[in-house]
Amino acid sequence: MIPFEITILGTSSALPTTSRYPTAHVLNVRERFFLIDCGEGTQMQLRKYGIKFTRINHILISHLHGDHYFGLIGLLSTFALIGRQADLHLYAHSELPELLKPQLDQLMQECSFRIVWHPLNFKKEQVLIDTEYLRIVSFPLKHRIPCCGFLFQEKHEELNIRKEQIEAYNIPLREIHLIKKGADFQRANGQIVPNHVLTFPKFKARSYAFCTDTAFLPELQVVLRNVDVLYHEATYDKSLEKQAESTFHTTSVQAAELAKLSKAGQLIIGHFSARYKSIDFLVDEARTIFENTLPASEGMNIAIPQERIKNRD
Repeated sequence: MIPFEITILGTSSALPTTSRYPTAHVLNVRERFFLIDCGEGTQMQLRKYGIKFTRINHILISHLHGDHYFGLIGLLSTFALIGRQADLHLYAHSELPELLKPQLDQLMQECSFRIVWHPLNFKKEQVLIDTEYLRIVSFPLKHRIPCCGFLFQEKHEELNIRKEQIEAYNIPLREIHLIKKGADFQRANGQIVPNHVLTFPKFKARSYAFCTDTAFLPELQVVLRNVDVLYHEATYDKSLEKQAESTFHTTSVQAAELAKLSKAGQLIIGHFSARYKSIDFLVDEARTIFENTLPASEGMNIAIPQERIKNRD
């Protein structure tokens, strides 16, 4: 099965704890790895959980609060020390290279790879990556400083033709490409053979959304519609809604409300305040609104399975 899976490396908010690291996630799509945020200690977590971090060619930084990027310079230093050659694409606020300039200037003197910077747009949706198999879109969140969320959308592949049908219907080579694109096949006697008879059903395209530090934004339901897995910050419990509002964060209940509005398949809540020794009651609160809610935990792996589309005409 082709992988589309998320590993969570950090679940704490601004203050790390003895059991929770700052924010960092890794998405594996077809053995290509995308690092989303890079809080302090991220490279240690990558090693601990066996992530092939030398395959990380794209890093996305949601915003410039330290708990979301303080691990970056250490990771870049490690890449240099192990002799990385491949370009590293970094998607972040345009100010980040300047913030890191003294360290980068020293690092890049003996660096064997190139950093390609891509500035984020914090005012509207932006397509960051668009390949034959994956589309990544950033979208504005509402925080104390400019902040983005990220949506990862797998693309549909061509249909796979059933080999036995090629022989059964004597399908010429020139027609196979059209059938893979969805065309029916017309035999020499005029009979139309429907495409679904000739091909396997497509796999459903999978998706993952990452919504970190933000006030509650019900309008995001449009961007997040039918997402398979939604990660959303839930810094506070519902009794602290006013504090969440004043600090531009979200409660567990508000995260669940957005998951329900978006018709998400599953909700993962995280970015927990260090005040909470146990987050069980935050999960219970969220489940009163959106039952399929799980708490993020260090090392948690969420694999979205491949499922074929059913009931084709």
